[in-house]
Amino acid sequence: MLALLLDWLAWGGPLGFLFLVFALWMLVDAIRRGEWLWAVFIFLFAPLNAPLYFFLVYRASAGAVQGFELPGARTRARIKELEDRIHHLDNARDHADLADLRFQEGKLELAEAGYRAARERDPDDLDIQAHHGQCLLRLGRPAEALPLLDHVTQTEPGHDFGHTQMALAETQTALGQTESAIATWQQVLERHTYARARVQLAELLLARNERETARSVLAEVLSDDTHAPAFQRKRERVWVQKAKPLLRQAGG
Repeated sequence: MLALLLDWLAWGGPLGFLFLVFALWMLVDAIRRGEWLWAVFIFLFAPLNAPLYFFLVYRASAGAVQGFELPGARTRARIKELEDRIHHLDNARDHADLADLRFQEGKLELAEAGYRAARERDPDDLDIQAHHGQCLLRLGRPAEALPLLDHVTQTEPGHDFGHTQMALAETQTALGQTESAIATWQQVLERHTYARARVQLAELLLARNERETARSVLAEVLSDDTHAPAFQRKRERVWVQKAKPLLRQAGG
């Protein structure tokens, strides 16, 4: 291919140079996508195959991002990619990334197995430990989740913008460790204003009949919601809706 492209460059002038750049661009793109047959075709006869690759593969894939796409198509493609990588490389990060996708799909048993496999390959990764702990909690196995989440938050209290610490508080609540859960929620709220944290703290305070403190916490949830941007209101809607009857229960 190189000799042929140099010939193009010799007699084609600036156009030959532009085509050389274009052909190399298509060749590199084919290699990055794993389109090995196309890469061979481009290498052997770029004048024909580079333009064909551009219209049949490169442009078609770019259009798919902007046009119609079957629901879940990208997720399925990413799952297939990760499964292939695990087959060939078997590293912790790919197991964890696949487990994250399974978690998002609600396939918690598959996710838990993936996190376990990831931890076997990298037992010190805090992200993997935290996500595994959250998965175990959602599976109704808080006793197994507790040491993982506790270790992560002890090592890095603000891990994942406080979400790991919130999962720890929920785990402590599930295990009946009310005092520890309250302390953990309060630690979260020292750094963040999540409605998820405020509402669940208020529930525990109401259970201890601390109505005035609970009322103050819930009032903050509703006040913040009034002034929050649309994306935040949508994200925290479930907690705001839960706060309203709790506030009435607290005498607000």
